[in-house]
Amino acid sequence: MAKRIWLTEHGGPEVMQLQDFDPPAPGPGEVLVEQTAIGLNYIDIYQRRGFYPHPVPGGLGLEAAGRVAAVGEGVSSLSVGDRVAYSGLMGAYATHRIAPANRLVPIPDAITDRDAAALMFKGLTVEYLMERLYRVQPGEDVLFYAASGGVGQIAGQWGRHLGARMIGVTSGPENCQTIRDLGYDAAIDRLSEDIGARTRELTDGRGVSVVYDSAGKATFEASLAALKPRGMFVSFGSATGDAPDVPPSRLQHAGSLFFTRPMLAHYIASDAEYHAAAERVFALAQEGAIRVNVNQTFGLSGVSAAHEALASGETTGSTVILP
Repeated sequence: MAKRIWLTEHGGPEVMQLQDFDPPAPGPGEVLVEQTAIGLNYIDIYQRRGFYPHPVPGGLGLEAAGRVAAVGEGVSSLSVGDRVAYSGLMGAYATHRIAPANRLVPIPDAITDRDAAALMFKGLTVEYLMERLYRVQPGEDVLFYAASGGVGQIAGQWGRHLGARMIGVTSGPENCQTIRDLGYDAAIDRLSEDIGARTRELTDGRGVSVVYDSAGKATFEASLAALKPRGMFVSFGSATGDAPDVPPSRLQHAGSLFFTRPMLAHYIASDAEYHAAAERVFALAQEGAIRVNVNQTFGLSGVSAAHEALASGETTGSTVILP
């Protein structure tokens, strides 16, 4: 019997219910995937709470890896037994799921299912942030928040590959050392240092070209203070609440700054963009330019504990659910 996590209402971790279900047969253009590893992301918490749009009743989770168990009519690009991964398809918290064939990405032989599940959403996020939303250039100074988390660890390595000078924000001496080992040129301890002032110090008073801020409300002022004139403020998360509204004049007087609140879905909306981005992520992983650190694993029955650990900041690197 297949199993899945099902929500009938939004709320705390207790609303996620483990239930048995019978997966349907794949329809035209669809594939049945037997899942072996599921990625955990902070957006899952937003959607569980109803902070981001999420239909109920329904499943949860956006990325996973596994094997093709059955193919529907008209599917010629995939065969039973193929290893595949995906991102952006709701309902990943399950042992089996139906998925459109055009949104499944073949997993290279050199990459494990577990790493693929952890790489898809986080890797695609870093790819669009650093190569398309803002094209990070060699020699540029970059400030990245939550640097010891799954996205942040990949970003440090990706930025180093691009030739940027990466400055990471994290918490505590141990995490600071970890991110320096993973490609960051400098680490800022948010628990004991002034982020804006320390960033200025590290850049000889210039400020950074771009800030990638996933914290939101609590770090908004520090991020503004860290930017050089004509710098780019990328607010891509709200872990501490939404960033405040930004009057245009505030950006003007702070140095003719740019401000954006992007969303991954808009950067992988077309199949062509989606597959090109995934191929870029897997290519860098195979080259050794980036590696994913799966530091925590849970079963489907432990998904509530996984959410609690992620929300409390107890996790580092990536977390994977093994169904």
